[in-house]
Amino acid sequence: MAQAATSREIDQDKMMEFVGKVVGDFGASLSTVLGFIGQKLGLYEALANSDDGMTPEELAAATDTTERYIREWLVNQAAGGYVHYDPARGRYSMLAEQAVALTDQSSPFFVGGGFYVVKAMANAQPRIADYFKNGGGMLWGEHDDDLFVGTERFFRPGYTMHLINDWVPAMKGAKDKLENGAKVADVGCGHGASTIIMAKAFPNSRFYGYDVHEKSIETARQRAADAGVSDRVTFGVGRARELPNEQFDLICFFDCLHDMGDPVGAMKAASSALAPDGSCMIVEPMAGQTVEENFNIIGRTFSGASTLCCTSNSLAEDGPALGAVASDDALRAVANEGGFTDFRRATETPFNRVFEARA
Repeated sequence: MAQAATSREIDQDKMMEFVGKVVGDFGASLSTVLGFIGQKLGLYEALANSDDGMTPEELAAATDTTERYIREWLVNQAAGGYVHYDPARGRYSMLAEQAVALTDQSSPFFVGGGFYVVKAMANAQPRIADYFKNGGGMLWGEHDDDLFVGTERFFRPGYTMHLINDWVPAMKGAKDKLENGAKVADVGCGHGASTIIMAKAFPNSRFYGYDVHEKSIETARQRAADAGVSDRVTFGVGRARELPNEQFDLICFFDCLHDMGDPVGAMKAASSALAPDGSCMIVEPMAGQTVEENFNIIGRTFSGASTLCCTSNSLAEDGPALGAVASDDALRAVANEGGFTDFRRATETPFNRVFEARA
């Protein structure tokens, strides 16, 4: 096969362009590892908080790190455009946009959580490679703990920006119900970011978060206490297909239905647990209806994460492995089989599709 490939006539310009693309990906991959180190050790924060920029020696002193590593790290980060370098003064700093995106967890533009996700998923590679050959899968709870930290940090900015302002209003009648006092389930709640955002916005409603990962539920309970909403939020360990029949007015699935081993079972449980005129909000990663519609940076990112985590979790439970780039039609078929006759894309963002399902 290799001989056949090399015997083809090669366009030198296209060859160099492709090799450059691969080398660029090598650099990006290595920089992602160093980005995780920058997040974990507070290197970005120290730079962002500096009024006059820093030399490598100053950044090392401020973060109690070794200057020789910091010197090399800064070259990498400046080459990738993550930090700013002033050659006239030999000092590194962060532009406003860089600082917000890499250090401000309250901003909807914060992307720091992604470094934790990539690091954790890369650590799963030996097991995932074996599953390529032998089948099987890796459960969500078996991953590196930084996956759970990173997932919350990665998705929370989008929830902060859109959940209350755009997604809830896009659901027929949901905003009025929540304002007046509704019962809401957040299935696959993780650390509870989405649940707590809703609880703070709608003080007359009651919220129930469920997740199969016990440590995440423990964290969610602490987050609710810290946010002062524990009196209106209850978190518990539970599977989606075993959702209690509490007659919820709204049941939410935030970026989790495609991961599940039994998404149809989850939909059946949800349809049974809804109050009359209740609805499901299903938030899924942005994806195309056809395979080729995913050939872009969003599709590349989500299909990569899906291979290393989402698909594998479903396969570990002998599930259908919808995956993060499941089409609208695939998701509609799951909802229909689960008892929902009305399924529509209610709204979207560059990174998300938001569906409404009604029985």
